[in-house]
Formats: sequence, C-alpha cells, structure tokens
Amino acid sequence: MSEDFSTYVTVEQIIQRARKNLAQGPWDYLAGASESETTMRRNRLAFDKVAFRPRVLADVSSVNPSTTFIGHQIRIPVLLAPIGSLQVFIPEGGAAATAAAGEFGTMHVVSSVTQPSLEETSATTDFPKSYQLYIHGDWEWTKEMIARVKSADYKGFCITVDTANYSRRERPMLSRWTPVSRRNPVDPKWQASVTWDSIDKIKSEAGVPFMLKGIATAEDAKIAIEHGVDVVWISNHGGRQLDHGQGTMEMLPEIVEAVDGKAEIVLDGGVQRGSDVVKAVAMGATAVAIGKMQGWGLAAGGVPGMVRVLEILEEEIRIAMGLMGVTAMDQLNPNYVCPADLVTMPHEMSSWVNMPVDRIP
Repeated sequence: MSEDFSTYVTVEQIIQRARKNLAQGPWDYLAGASESETTMRRNRLAFDKVAFRPRVLADVSSVNPSTTFIGHQIRIPVLLAPIGSLQVFIPEGGAAATAAAGEFGTMHVVSSVTQPSLEETSATTDFPKSYQLYIHGDWEWTKEMIARVKSADYKGFCITVDTANYSRRERPMLSRWTPVSRRNPVDPKWQASVTWDSIDKIKSEAGVPFMLKGIATAEDAKIAIEHGVDVVWISNHGGRQLDHGQGTMEMLPEIVEAVDGKAEIVLDGGVQRGSDVVKAVAMGATAVAIGKMQGWGLAAGGVPGMVRVLEILEEEIRIAMGLMGVTAMDQLNPNYVCPADLVTMPHEMSSWVNMPVDRIP
C-alpha cells in the first residue's frame, strides 16, 4: 500500500523523505546551483527582504487563491517548472509531475529533456499542460518538435533562453554524477545560436500561447513584448546558469513596468513558501513556478508526494491572504508589500529555519 502523505504536515518532512530516497549525485543535482551558488542564494534573499503590509477588518471568511493563466483556470498561481532528468527522482519522470499537476489542478510546463516522451507525458492527464523546448537541432528538427507538441495537445509553448552555454554545477561535478540529459550531449551550437529572429519563427510555427523563460532585465522584457510574446518568464534557472546574477524578485519590479500589462508574467527561483507566492503576485507576477520543491515532492513520494507539496503551499497561501485582508489574487498589489531587513542568511533551505533532525511520519 502506498504511503499516506496526508500525515506530512510540513515541506520539511517531505524534503527529509526525499533525501533518504536519493543517492548523493541526484541529490546534489537537485539541491545545488552553479559555481559559488551566489545567484541561488540571492533568489532566496530577494524574497526574504520583502515584508507584508496587512490590512484588517475585511471579511475573509471565504478566500479563493485560484487564478487564470494563458486562459486556463488553475487552483493556485503555482506552476510546475520544466526540470530535466526528472526520471532520476522517480522512474515515471515527467509523467508523474504532469499527473500530479492534473490531480491537484495546476499546470506542468514539461521539459524537453526529461523522460518519458512528450506524448506519453501528455497522456497522463486531460488537465492543460505546456511544453518547454531546448533548441537541439536545425529548423527542420524544430518544426518537427513543434508539430509533435501541437499534436499532443499542449496548451502553451515555452523556449528557455538562458542556456547558450551549459554552466558549471559543482556539487554534482564533485559527486562525479552527470544528469541524464547531459550524458549524450548535443552540439551546443544550436542553443547558442538562438536569436530574436529564431523566436519569431518558432512563435509563428507554434500557434499557441508563447512563453520566453529566462528573461532577467527590463530591456529584454521590452523586446519580448515587441515580438508578441504572451508570457515573460523571469528566471535565472534557479541560480543554475549564470552565477552572481540578481535574485528574480529583484528583477520583478522593472520587468513589470516594462511589460506594462501587455503579457503575463511568471517568476521562478527560490519559491519555497505560500508567502513567497503572495509576495510575487502582489508585486506583479501572474504566477510563480517551482523547481526544487517539485523535485523534492516527486523524490519523496511520486504523485502523492508532489500533490502534498502543492496542498501545503495552498494552505500557506490561503492563510497569508486571509491575514492580509484579501480574498482573491486580483486584490493584491504593491501596497501590500514593502522592503525589509534580512533576518536569516539565505541558502537552498533557509525557508525552514527549524528543520527537524528526523520527523518523517
């Protein structure tokens, strides 16, 4: 009989279960980032330096944390980010993440470098899902991939644009462990040669809501809008690509201003609490996306583990909204947040300062 994940009351417990289930190499791949891991820590730092300005005496007896993303209703403004090699966390790989997203009621943006095939993954749920593509071939190869994505009924299409070079992720390097997606590397020239002209061709061919993942400046956000991008995805790859970058929440205000309501905005990097989600939405994001939390949930317990992570996030979001005096996501705005001093040094698990030694149910 499968484990009852309803007995897990905090994400800390799920992380501990994931750690027990994973060998050192996959754990390092999931938990780490590039080089000094400065960008990863800044992602968390940027969230920690935002405080709430709650309002009181509002009727918050009914709170609805749902939202709409690219025309589809999702239960909370939390997407599952595209992660490569999900099969190292659970044999079902991306299919488990998509199934969990569908069971809970949110969208998985499926990575093109995870298994099983995009068709098999799509078939796990009727709930809307999107597809993320790394450019690993010429235009004919790209067109063929887009045709497969459209045939498999993905509702959105995403291109990741911050991987012109593959970074040095030193934790798995020291473990002598190579992600599955890098064991038979493709010619790096394809990804390195993607330009705005390439994006125009891909967007036109895709014909579905189009996302650019990896936008980190107002300048590129403005260009994305000029090219008709539907979703500007603020990301530094979770600190796993360029080190010494800004935290994504630091980038958010200037990009919100640049987008000026002409596209939806997704933010990832360091999202670990429901309060993080509320902060991001208050500052202008449509939704956030989770990476590490997705890996932890799947490694801990597959679909049930991932669903439980989302349930805990939902509870945290509801509590934060009620205590701030709002009942719906569209009521949030920058007046509900303000700058604040740091109280905890940031790292990949600093959201859980009271991480117990062993409280797995």
